[in-house]
Amino acid sequence: MELNKIAVLGAGTMGQGIAWALAAAGKEVILFDIYPEYCERAVKSIAKSLAKQEEKGKVPAGTADAVTGRIQPTGEFEKMAEADFIIECVFEKMEIKKDVYTRLDAILKPDIIVATNTSSLSITEIAAITKRSDKVIGMHFFNPAQVMKLVEVIPAAQTSQETIDIVVEFSKAIGKTPVVVKEGPGFVVNRILLPGMNEAAFILNEGLASAEDIDTAMKLGAGWPMGPLTLCDLVGVDIALAVCETLFRETGDPKYRPAPPLKQLVRAGWLGMKTGKGFFEYNK
Repeated sequence: MELNKIAVLGAGTMGQGIAWALAAAGKEVILFDIYPEYCERAVKSIAKSLAKQEEKGKVPAGTADAVTGRIQPTGEFEKMAEADFIIECVFEKMEIKKDVYTRLDAILKPDIIVATNTSSLSITEIAAITKRSDKVIGMHFFNPAQVMKLVEVIPAAQTSQETIDIVVEFSKAIGKTPVVVKEGPGFVVNRILLPGMNEAAFILNEGLASAEDIDTAMKLGAGWPMGPLTLCDLVGVDIALAVCETLFRETGDPKYRPAPPLKQLVRAGWLGMKTGKGFFEYNK
């Protein structure tokens, strides 16, 4: 099956990175968001980043134009019907996901696979509301998606083996390393990583160490390339909170209860690097 034109739903941090990764791999990309200006901003951001890499000799001259030239930004949902494959990365709320999949069902050809980039929500629940439940699957990229090699491939209970095989091969075709994971709260990486970030926030809340010292301790003492609180800012404090809440709700295990600083930062609108402030400030 030739998958050459890929639709990406959502032009936030993950949508931008996924679109970039796909276009860099030679795929034509339809980048949709209900706010078209987000799509335009994403393409400009990709162009700016690649232009800097060209100046430094990290990528060949003309890369920025070649990559962005393969990305078609749009605010027209009906454009999704032109795609060979769909990657959905809208906000991590089940009601929003379900609305999107109901709308996709109305316009897509029956053989089109829809992959969700959810960090923690039930793919089986998402698939159950569609008319193509055997063609719904999780395809969890990691931030920054244009750099990170891993893709967790998560079948729903309804996903066919054919769909799994196609998505595994597609992941390899765009230069990623797929790992097939059974559905479960947090999958593999977030199941291990989020409690670490959350515990760092608890330690900060208890006043045991400063944010800077917590991150330094984990980098030098545990070999982390990035401290857990910086990582939380990179992921997005709102995303970290949402994943912790899902893990807590799905498992009932109190070890996943969100630390107070996560809630406080989200209430303040300080979501990390994307807003310029989270556990640390980035606009200095």
